[in-house]
Amino acid sequence: MIIEARKRHHDARHHCSAFVLGPGGSIQRSNDDGEPSGTAGAPMLEVINGRGLSDVVAVVTRYFGGTLLGAGGLVRAYGDAVAAALDDAGVQKRELQQIVEARVPAADAGRIDNQLRAFATIHNVAFADEAVFTISIPVTDAGSFAERLAQLSAGAARIRETGTEWVDC
Repeated sequence: MIIEARKRHHDARHHCSAFVLGPGGSIQRSNDDGEPSGTAGAPMLEVINGRGLSDVVAVVTRYFGGTLLGAGGLVRAYGDAVAAALDDAGVQKRELQQIVEARVPAADAGRIDNQLRAFATIHNVAFADEAVFTISIPVTDAGSFAERLAQLSAGAARIRETGTEWVDC
């Protein structure tokens, strides 16, 4: 994204950037790209962190227009630009989901399917000697899910965790 902005606006003076990546925002970087130290990338990063966001990349491209902003003006301009862009773009929530395979007696599949949809996302149901549901649930709900499924199936369900995935909510 940063390289694309540089290519698209190759005649601009500055392409300042900040990004926060990963669960919990564990990877963070900012770049003033020739502006006085701490006047561009850091304020941009502060706006992203102030909103508690992750998996965000911000690039502010500045052409020199003849007006000297001073350090305080640069800090405000770069921070305000990122805030306005985030307001305009909105936020997409993502949640780590546990993918499970639940095997239940085929005779109970219809009833269990109907009740599962109230609290889990069913991706697939395959039928053979038993019904096999592929389901995703929030990782934080994995324990309560197992208990609920055991109640729904009178203890007949067998659950196997098959992985995790990030899901847009």
